[in-house]
Amino acid sequence: MNQARFRHFGEAQRDDWALIDDRFRDYVADAPRRVLDHLHRLAGDHHGYPVDRYEHSLQTATRALRDGADEEMIVCALLHDIGDDLAPANHAEIAAAILEPFVDPLNAWMIRHHELFQGYHYRHFFGQDPHAREQYRDHPAYERTVRFCDHWDQASFDPDYDTLPLEHFVPMVEKVLGRTPRGGLPEPLSEEALR
Repeated sequence: MNQARFRHFGEAQRDDWALIDDRFRDYVADAPRRVLDHLHRLAGDHHGYPVDRYEHSLQTATRALRDGADEEMIVCALLHDIGDDLAPANHAEIAAAILEPFVDPLNAWMIRHHELFQGYHYRHFFGQDPHAREQYRDHPAYERTVRFCDHWDQASFDPDYDTLPLEHFVPMVEKVLGRTPRGGLPEPLSEEALR
C-alpha cells in the first residue's frame, strides 16, 4: 500500500495511519533540506538594502560564528529572516515558528521579537519609538535579543564583508533541525493496544 485508502478520517484504519506516520517521519527528517532550499529564495532580493537577503542571512550567521555563538544561535542567525519571502509584514513570526520545535524557547522568543528590537536602529526615521524594545527589559531573552540585533543583525549589510558560504553552515542546520521536535512525535499504537 503506497497511500492511505480513506476518503475521510472516519474511514481511516490503523494501517492507514501507520503508513502516513512513516511518510511524515521521512518528511520531518527532510526539513533541513527544504528550509535551506527556501533560504536560497532570498538571493537577489535586495529591497533596496546594500546586500540581498540571502547575503544578509549568511553574513549574520558568519558574525555570530566569529563572535563565539553556539551552533543553535548560529542557525537562528542564519534563518532569522527566512520568512521575508512569504510574509514580509510578519517574517519574524514565520522564522520563529520554523525554529521553535528545535531550539531553546528563549532563542525562539529572540527570533520572534528581533524585528521590534532591530527597530532601535531605525524606527526614529519613521516617527516611531526606537526604544519600543524596552517594554521587554525584564524578559529573560532581552539581553540575547539585544546582542543578536546590535552585534550581528543590524551590522550585516556590508557588501565587502568576508562572509562564509552556506556550505559552512549546512551541517549546523542539519544538526539543529534534525533534532526530535520539542515534545516528540507521537508513536502509533500497536494492533494489540487498539483492541
